[in-house]
Amino acid sequence: MTSIVQNQWYVAAYGREIGRELFSRTICGESILFWRTEAGQVTAMSDRCVHRRFPLSEKPSHLNGDTVVCGYHGFTYGADGVCVAVPGQKRVPRTARLKSYPVVEQDSFVWVFIGDPDEAESTRIPRAPWLDQEGWTVVSGMEPLKARASLLIDNLMDLSHETYLHGGYIGTPEVAETPITTEVDEDAGIVYVSRHMADAECPPFYSTSTGIQGRITRWQDIEYTPPCLYKLHSRIAPVGVLPNEDGTDPDAFHVEVVYAITPETENSTHDFWAVARDFALDDESVSDFLRENNRTVVLQDVTALDVLEQVLTGEPDGYQELSINIDTGGLAARRLIAAMAAEGAGTTVEQPAAATAP
Repeated sequence: MTSIVQNQWYVAAYGREIGRELFSRTICGESILFWRTEAGQVTAMSDRCVHRRFPLSEKPSHLNGDTVVCGYHGFTYGADGVCVAVPGQKRVPRTARLKSYPVVEQDSFVWVFIGDPDEAESTRIPRAPWLDQEGWTVVSGMEPLKARASLLIDNLMDLSHETYLHGGYIGTPEVAETPITTEVDEDAGIVYVSRHMADAECPPFYSTSTGIQGRITRWQDIEYTPPCLYKLHSRIAPVGVLPNEDGTDPDAFHVEVVYAITPETENSTHDFWAVARDFALDDESVSDFLRENNRTVVLQDVTALDVLEQVLTGEPDGYQELSINIDTGGLAARRLIAAMAAEGAGTTVEQPAAATAP
């Protein structure tokens, strides 16, 4: 059974990636062609001509107005994927149509629906409003991961690895030393993991970007909506500086780190990342620093997870991994994803046990 959750919205691209050039990306094992109509709307359809399966993203295939012309035999398709012309005859076969996909542009992302298109309208798309909102400045990118999506989810749900894998960038001893709290909103299908450090070393990622000197109060509040969107609400302030009683927080720096986790195949992943900040909004040097440093951190994860994928692929069946308290968020995420995958497949799933203290 596939581990990819069906009947869900996934991030296929940033809006900036899609224009009047034919653009292809494999999402959840399906090769999809994206392009914008002359009116600017994103359209998505199968990247395979119905005739001899030539990829429509490959030249000399091209756009002609709001139609795609296959560069192999000239089959021509409208924005809805329906074939409108074939070579050598006036009659177009009734079955000459490409699979089309629902698409939505939201929060700088292009979302595509994988599964039964009749389910798209009733399926919620999670929000990340800071990525396209006044008062925030964003840097973003995407890195290909030669590992299954579940490994990236495990990685992001347990930030204690920052201390060891990302030392010198975002990791400090306090991240691994500070206990977490985990909550699951079963109705909303969201996992929350929080780690609040009252007195912590300020890592270079934040000392350079905020200008804070000395130790800090550092909050990490994870909000994960399976299977596709992860948000890390980060609060950084001098030690002892807390939000006001009314909830306002003018003396802190806020960073929203967003990951869109999109399976490419069962064993490869599109790792979309974005960092939004509410300070130094027009300072390009801060943007350049955060872009470069966050990409370095992402690539450190990519290197580790690519190795781990090879380990998992080659290990014998029946290996039992060990989980501890820091894994409660990741285990909760696994449980929700397994239930979603089983629901999409029309089966039931045995729930994994929660981590317990040693």
